[in-house]
Amino acid sequence: MTERILRLDENGLCTLVLNRPEKHNALDNAAFEELNHYLRLLAQDNGKVECVVLRGAGKGFSAGADLAALSGSATPLPPTYKPMVVEALSRLPMPTIAAVHGVCFTGGLELALGCDFIVADAGTRFADTHGKWGLVAAWGLYPRLARRIGVSNAKRLSMTAREMNAEEALRVGLVDLMAPAGELDKYLSDLVTQIRKNSGFSNRAVKQIYREIEGLPLDQALAHTHYRHPGVAPDFTARVAAFTKG
Repeated sequence: MTERILRLDENGLCTLVLNRPEKHNALDNAAFEELNHYLRLLAQDNGKVECVVLRGAGKGFSAGADLAALSGSATPLPPTYKPMVVEALSRLPMPTIAAVHGVCFTGGLELALGCDFIVADAGTRFADTHGKWGLVAAWGLYPRLARRIGVSNAKRLSMTAREMNAEEALRVGLVDLMAPAGELDKYLSDLVTQIRKNSGFSNRAVKQIYREIEGLPLDQALAHTHYRHPGVAPDFTARVAAFTKG
């Protein structure tokens, strides 16, 4: 491991840190291979990890793909590898949060969009600069961005390579929560606490259901929810007992 990605675990919370601060956390092949390693372990987790946070070391979340590596002599990965890693992030069974600050550009934005929630520092800047370099996004940015902020907003962001500040990102729905400058950790901690108060069984089931019914007509979504209902959590009785005693 070259430690492009750090994994930190504490009491059911797993934090994955993009760890190339000297390169603005630019994403090269090694970063994707290490991230894939951790995602595979998390996908097999038996319920011990209740929430995953993805964030960047240093002054920003990620400036995107490592352009020098793209144009260099490094052995390329298969073309499906990197989009597969982002999809693996989106399919983790537990809730996931991208905690972004500084810059969240291009490939970094694609990673953030693979999470369930995006929490941003007020000073964060977002952009899709693929067109600036003569590139076309290949890691799933366009469908995920369009579903989050609408096709028109997504087109304008991608076709102009303009920067979007955190306030606008919150307004259009790209960001779920915007923390005042310097208070990202507090807002992140509050969200993680709220999520973890719920049963991990319920959170995982809810995430799976929302994924499975996305795009279905209402009658099919209702039928799917009814017939694929997972039942109650193993700690249901204990939770009710604690509530009634309180």
